[in-house]
Amino acid sequence: MKFSSSHDVRRSVRNCLFACSLLAGVVGSLPALANNGNGQPDGPTISTSGGPIRGFTKNGVNFFLGIPYAAPPIGDLRWRPPQPAQRWQGLRDATEYASTCPQVTELGAFAGPTSVNEDCLYLNVFSTGSGHAGQKKPVIVWIYGGANEDGESNDYDGSKLATGGPLGTPTVVVTINYRIGILGFFSNPAINAEGHLAVNYGILDQQAALKWVQQNIAAFGGDPSNITLGGQSAGANNTQANMVSPYAKGLFQRAILQSYPVTSWLTADAALTRGTNFGVASGCPGASASAAKCLRNLSAARVLQLQGTPNTTTPYLAQITVDGNVVPFQADDAWKSGKFNKMPIMTGNVHDEGNFTIGINEYFSSPQAPMSAEQFNAAVTGAAAAQYPLSNYASPALAYNAYGSDSTACTTLHVIREWATDVPVYAYEFNYQKAPYHFPQMPGYTPLATHTIDIQFLFPGYHGGILGVNLDQATGQPREIGGDEVKLSDQLVAAWTNFAKTGNPNGSGNSPWPQFTQGAQKFFSQNLPSSSVYAADAYATDHKCAYWNAVRGY
Repeated sequence: MKFSSSHDVRRSVRNCLFACSLLAGVVGSLPALANNGNGQPDGPTISTSGGPIRGFTKNGVNFFLGIPYAAPPIGDLRWRPPQPAQRWQGLRDATEYASTCPQVTELGAFAGPTSVNEDCLYLNVFSTGSGHAGQKKPVIVWIYGGANEDGESNDYDGSKLATGGPLGTPTVVVTINYRIGILGFFSNPAINAEGHLAVNYGILDQQAALKWVQQNIAAFGGDPSNITLGGQSAGANNTQANMVSPYAKGLFQRAILQSYPVTSWLTADAALTRGTNFGVASGCPGASASAAKCLRNLSAARVLQLQGTPNTTTPYLAQITVDGNVVPFQADDAWKSGKFNKMPIMTGNVHDEGNFTIGINEYFSSPQAPMSAEQFNAAVTGAAAAQYPLSNYASPALAYNAYGSDSTACTTLHVIREWATDVPVYAYEFNYQKAPYHFPQMPGYTPLATHTIDIQFLFPGYHGGILGVNLDQATGQPREIGGDEVKLSDQLVAAWTNFAKTGNPNGSGNSPWPQFTQGAQKFFSQNLPSSSVYAADAYATDHKCAYWNAVRGY
């Protein structure tokens, strides 16, 4: 079916936006849903490789929550590739989310609360039924964002994507937890010397989850040969790492990158320096087996203490790393050379990506105050200041939003143009600027179409962390999406699920969302009162890509 057209903080957030990582995730979003299923002896049951599970049904969707896909990465399994989960005895209750992975820097209302429980490798499945032979549903495996330092699957209600909404196609949706922060991305001489795959443990977790899906998803009505891997912010970044990883070859057939493509990851030397310094700071220096044992004996709380605080990270924190094995190539090298797992790609960004950074900074300011001209002038200097003169904008915050958003958008366009030489690509920009947002109202701050604001259109009720409450941008009063916003949500759900089924957000054909090709470079603008199509040249002009391309040598 076709859908209708109608500075400590700043450094941490830059990991999300400019190194491409952020977002989303959260504890406490759906316990109300889960509790509605508790104690239902007639809930749906499924046999999995680990044993039988029982979930619950709500509004025609079966929820199976907190399913282990790997052994707890604790004790000697910390900083090792994920190992198979043990089988359980009897019928396992799958009506509540499991623990989130250890984290400390929550980026304000974005994620939380802090967790110190390393037993966190669990996934959740949303499906409308078991299906019939020959009629298996496409599968969407979703990776939460959060700069690979925070986030969790709990705030991602996959039920609407599972139904396909009124315009799309039913899917089976899987959301996963994976190791993050220093416990998930860590290069250290003592650990690396052990001879196992190392450094990108969070990526290896995602691959273990994909293997679990291939083995088990047919029992939930899913097609193990038609898996779409996707995510927002860090989830998009991780999806790209899996597109490059030889260990993920064949584990998924389509990719969705929601805010947004990247060109670079951390180098192996930089990651090793951070991990080596962490070993010294933790009292476990060196490359010996005793140093490795010392590191694994650290409490999770001690690891997090060295990783950061609620509003900042330390220099020990790593990210996705070009380790030569799990991630063998730098991102832009992979895209230019075509050395990646080729598949249809759907990708884009929100118009005001940079506003997220501004909101985080103001959230932690005391007293809360909007960005000043002095702050802007300290952050944006030289040729960039000439491109973004304060006199052209209503406020320093809006000038900085344009600066940050344009930087991201032009990288998006650059990568899309590279991909379009090898694979089908569908490009979008989310341009609707009045959706509710989960940060509190703050002086002089207007979210517009900021980073993460589009998640709620796919995952109903998404609100970031437990301190997030979706607010109307104009009134500051709580509300969820409504009215024509629901119609936009229906369109996006249709596009995402149609893409999962066919590799084409339209289902078939080239309308209303045209493929981005070298000869016809088109973006799909997701907006109200109606979505539309516009040329990449217009996108490039809006985001000053001539300037940014010259700066980066594109």
